[in-house]
Amino acid sequence: MDIFTAMDVSASALTAERTRMNLISSNLANANSTRTAEGGPYKRKDAVFAADPRKPSFGSTLSRISDGQPTGVQVTQIVEDQSAPRLKYDPHHPDADQSGNVALPNVNVVEEMADMITASRAYEANVTAVQAAKAMAMKTLELGR
Repeated sequence: MDIFTAMDVSASALTAERTRMNLISSNLANANSTRTAEGGPYKRKDAVFAADPRKPSFGSTLSRISDGQPTGVQVTQIVEDQSAPRLKYDPHHPDADQSGNVALPNVNVVEEMADMITASRAYEANVTAVQAAKAMAMKTLELGR
């Protein structure tokens, strides 16, 4: 694998983790939204990741390396959590039903914060990988001087 392929793989992971972080932020921002355009409370959203094969480089095609190509990651879809909303008794709330219960989003703030930490750590790890590949490229250029 060449340096640019390594950067490409890490860049795909950075894009995927950014999408995941945006979804987590949206979930946290709407943790108390009882109305949406579709009706009912907000539903938690999550990203589905899948392996994304990288195009083989010209050099690897010429040497016919067949022991597997590096893969990046891509967000294939964004899904809504279909679990039931949380019910809270608040008869004075404008969205309360006949029995005084309000349907709140199925967002668990603790779970979202844990997801945010893992997304942040994955993003940091990929930034470090890009910086390492960049440093190797710079050292290679220095050797040519």
